[in-house]
Amino acid sequence: MTNAAHRVLWTVVALLLVAVGGVTLALNLGRLPGGDPGGVLLSPGMRRAWRISAPWGALAAVVAGVLAALAGQWLLGRELRAARGPLRRMLAHSGRRRGRTRVPAPALARALERDLTGDPRIRRARVVLSGDPPRPDLWIRVDIAAGARTSGLRDHVATAVGRYVETAGERPAHLDVTARIDPGQA
Repeated sequence: MTNAAHRVLWTVVALLLVAVGGVTLALNLGRLPGGDPGGVLLSPGMRRAWRISAPWGALAAVVAGVLAALAGQWLLGRELRAARGPLRRMLAHSGRRRGRTRVPAPALARALERDLTGDPRIRRARVVLSGDPPRPDLWIRVDIAAGARTSGLRDHVATAVGRYVETAGERPAHLDVTARIDPGQA
């Protein structure tokens, strides 16, 4: 499911819950036809049916509530996992000729890490690809050796990202580069 589809789904769920709450409040305040502020929300017929269905009605309500809670937990877990998790799928690129090139996203991330650490001033590099494969987000963190000269490092990172773009055939939708000084060995 795409990010837009998730937003639409959560918007629909929120609007339904607000509508149910608003109708219940309006009935309780007597603002809707047939609503009595001093009365109960369930009609006598509905209360009678509830009593007749005992204990199975209560059991069905509990099962429906548990299923709704599990569905909500599953949706929330999928939403949170998609938001922070790295891209684990295959990136596919159709060239000018017949055929398709497929490369696992973690392999591209490791290759960019190796490319970045090719400069002796960079001790470690961490690359995370996330988002949708046509235009993934690229998150880079480099740890620079303490005392290293930083002139030219920006060009080195830009060149490595340029090689990644050429290799993957896809320009990142979002590029975030964080540089830190590695307090380890000087």
